[in-house]
Amino acid sequence: MPVKIPDNLPAIEALKKENIFVMTDLRASGQDIRPMRMLILNLMPIKITTETDFIRLLSNNPLQVELEFLKLETHTSKNTSGQHLEMFYKSFSEIEPLYYDGMIITGAPVEMMEFEEVTYWNEVTRIFDWARRHVTSTLYICWAAQAALYHFYKVPKIPLERKLFGVFRHTARDRRYPLFRGFDDEFFIPHSRHTMVSEEALAENPEISILAESVDAGVAIASARGGREFFLTGHSEYSPLTLDEEYKRDLSKGLSIAMPENYYKDDDAAKPPRIRWTSHASLLFNNWLNYFVYQETPYDLKEVETLGDLKQPI
Repeated sequence: MPVKIPDNLPAIEALKKENIFVMTDLRASGQDIRPMRMLILNLMPIKITTETDFIRLLSNNPLQVELEFLKLETHTSKNTSGQHLEMFYKSFSEIEPLYYDGMIITGAPVEMMEFEEVTYWNEVTRIFDWARRHVTSTLYICWAAQAALYHFYKVPKIPLERKLFGVFRHTARDRRYPLFRGFDDEFFIPHSRHTMVSEEALAENPEISILAESVDAGVAIASARGGREFFLTGHSEYSPLTLDEEYKRDLSKGLSIAMPENYYKDDDAAKPPRIRWTSHASLLFNNWLNYFVYQETPYDLKEVETLGDLKQPI
């Protein structure tokens, strides 16, 4: 089934060229089923690229997904036109009374700042708290994962000596866990960050489960509340060229940046990247949608308020 997205969203044409099936509001209105209602709080500066990345993954499943985008009210994006945000994004005050089957909260380019110094910290934590009552299962990604772990569980972030940048090998602690069904013994995830979460603090907290990790990249995936919250420190959603674009952009600005590790063929930036993460990325998002959203969400979404911690799906 496709993802139902607003008419005229720029991602539509790009995804059609990749043979990704998307459905506009007009066509979806003729289908007599209840789609999964999904919300994405997009904190990334290049909104359209991020929209395309997530729609690509959410489209590759047998469920119909109705997707909405959320913007902050206390922060104005400098890299996306106001017209685009006005057409395709809602503010928190508009969606606050509503309920959703699933939610994704993206990373943000503020990881070098203390959490409380981020200008929109109060608003974003208010949304974190709201999601616990209004969403069946939420994916927190990169900075959002660090921010949510700090906000809910007081897990600190730790600055790295140098940027973690590249594609790294990971393993699951328990491959029988539903999120990893269909996974190989090892899988790859792109990372692009200057900080990491404290593995010791995660391990000491009985409410948090570490699910996947890497010798080079540390904790990659953790969960809480039986799967109502997932924390992903990497970027499984990245398109094949995202790291390449980031690397060349920073070089053009004269910034000091190392070549992304384990990315280009023969570690030669003149050669194309080796794509080793997209299959597992599709599995990851499909498993999340199936086992922790579709099979757990109440038909009447208002009942999300009464959901406790999820039991591990069988």
